[in-house]
Amino acid sequence: MAHEDDLRAWAKGMHTIEAATELLIRAFGGRYAAVGRPWIRKDGSDGKPWIDFEVIPECIGGSSGGERRFLMLAASLADNVPVVLSDTIPGMDRENLDLVLAAIAHAGGSHEHSDKLGSLYPWPRSLDSV
Repeated sequence: MAHEDDLRAWAKGMHTIEAATELLIRAFGGRYAAVGRPWIRKDGSDGKPWIDFEVIPECIGGSSGGERRFLMLAASLADNVPVVLSDTIPGMDRENLDLVLAAIAHAGGSHEHSDKLGSLYPWPRSLDSV
């Protein structure tokens, strides 16, 4: 979990990047946030990982249609990669749609609107913590 924690620390403070990073960590068993993906980079000075969302579109050729749509949506949240929601959302499975809704709420800062309200749509609990 140290790798995921390092990615979260890198994204901290930028809601859209936090949301996109969390999508990659939580979806598809975390394989799209794993070391070895072409968009997972290491900083030369301290070796900490970060995500180059801008390169995702050019690196997802071997992914399934659903995975490509999901990755494009994550890249769009983080780095102005254009997506058409009417092409991206239909056909998304329920688990990933749940993550996308939470990511959009997080990107909008709803988790900081009020201590009493909480997030508009909180991140789903992982199945292993249920």
